[in-house]
Amino acid sequence: MRLFLALLLLASTAVAELKKDIEFAKVGDLSLTLDANVPEGPGPFPTVICVHGGGFMRGDKTSYIKPLFEPLTQAGFTWFTINYRLAPAHRWPACAEDVERAIRWVKANAAQYKADPKRIALVGESAGGHLVSYVGVRGEGDTRVAAVVPFYAPHDLELQVKSRNALGPSMTALFGLTELNDNAWKTLRAASPTTYLRAGLPPFLQLHGTTDVQVPYEQSVKFQDRMKSLGNSCELITIPEGVHGMGGWDKAHPEYKTQVVEWLKKTLK
Repeated sequence: MRLFLALLLLASTAVAELKKDIEFAKVGDLSLTLDANVPEGPGPFPTVICVHGGGFMRGDKTSYIKPLFEPLTQAGFTWFTINYRLAPAHRWPACAEDVERAIRWVKANAAQYKADPKRIALVGESAGGHLVSYVGVRGEGDTRVAAVVPFYAPHDLELQVKSRNALGPSMTALFGLTELNDNAWKTLRAASPTTYLRAGLPPFLQLHGTTDVQVPYEQSVKFQDRMKSLGNSCELITIPEGVHGMGGWDKAHPEYKTQVVEWLKKTLK
């Protein structure tokens, strides 16, 4: 009986296999890698591609967005977390192109990882939130996804810069901009997800804290208003007194993880 119970416990906890450092693209001499979480069972499973933040200059596939890994695993998703090229060594649009490369790779290799190519959601935080929104609103054909979940994302880079009245190190690193002039505003506008909003986009779920001093909460409010005015589905989970970074939400607002998982289950059903 003890052996049976031990085997039963083992079976109940061995819910997925994490495969690390898989190359999904090579750009020049640079290898881009991802980690893949593959559930037990035949699949195909609803699928999430995670994109980390870090101001476009820092971070990797195991940083910043890591709090979502366990909830996604327990919910039975196939999920991937990706690396992408960082600034200033790699200017815009390198990072966005790498997210698109990851989508194509996941779709092409879906059977091997029990992923469902028709049920892919992009999930990103901060700079990663910007990237999943940008790719999500522009996606067509092999880069189109079924859902997008940006956390505290700077959707409108013009608004972001105006809120600070300065480019800041991220914008300088990403675009090579050094002063606010007509060319700078044009560049920021062209790289903003808000520029490409139209009818017929995938459903969005946004999450944003009201006391975020890095990316103003109004970014998500304005994005939601514009999305809805075009007839798109766009929900917003507001985190009262929430700061920038989901790690700071765990004690006061741990329910956000359940809310994200439940929304993904419903949307990718």
